[in-house]
Amino acid sequence: MKRNAVISAATVAVFAAIVAAALTLGPESKTPADAAEPGQSAGRLIRDDSHRLGAPGTGKVVLVEFLDFECESCRAAYPVVEDLRTKYAGKVDFVVRYFPIPSHANALNAAVAVESAAQQGKFEEMYKRMYETQTSWGEQQDSKADVFRGFAAEMGLDMVAYDKAVADKATAERVERDREDGLALGVNGTPTFFLNGKQLEPTSVEDFHAQIDAALAG
Repeated sequence: MKRNAVISAATVAVFAAIVAAALTLGPESKTPADAAEPGQSAGRLIRDDSHRLGAPGTGKVVLVEFLDFECESCRAAYPVVEDLRTKYAGKVDFVVRYFPIPSHANALNAAVAVESAAQQGKFEEMYKRMYETQTSWGEQQDSKADVFRGFAAEMGLDMVAYDKAVADKATAERVERDREDGLALGVNGTPTFFLNGKQLEPTSVEDFHAQIDAALAG
């Protein structure tokens, strides 16, 4: 199965530490982005319409993830992020940015589906559904837009509004704006994390936690 060949080596190190827990990432590499200065990156890292997971934190520490719903490495990172959300609930803001990889046939379709659900207040529910079902639709060349529409129906969304959002070019443009922001920041693989405006490059899961703890204590 073809894998995304552009995930950062630092991110690989983070999740390699949990191979025994079945959250496995293969050895992939990319040229890491330059660390962005908070003042320079604020407008690119987080926009007014950027999506947040769960309840807001204090605003002191913000973790931004650029992701691709068809990326296997992002799916492997998903439970780790969920654990972080549990541990740092109310302390850390978790921001999600779309970064569909062009070589993934349904990455854009998935992002558009999630964004269309977000317009009905169901961003997080569709976000989770994509990762929980990725093995059934990922790495396939035919469009899975109908599969994603089925998810929307199962969630009880207004399907007329959903179909209108999917067809609206503004929805795809919203996704593309996230991707362009990522490119401007030097993102060229997924998942890529930024902690308080700087690219996060931990050496282990423990280091991931330690860097967040240090940011909270700073």
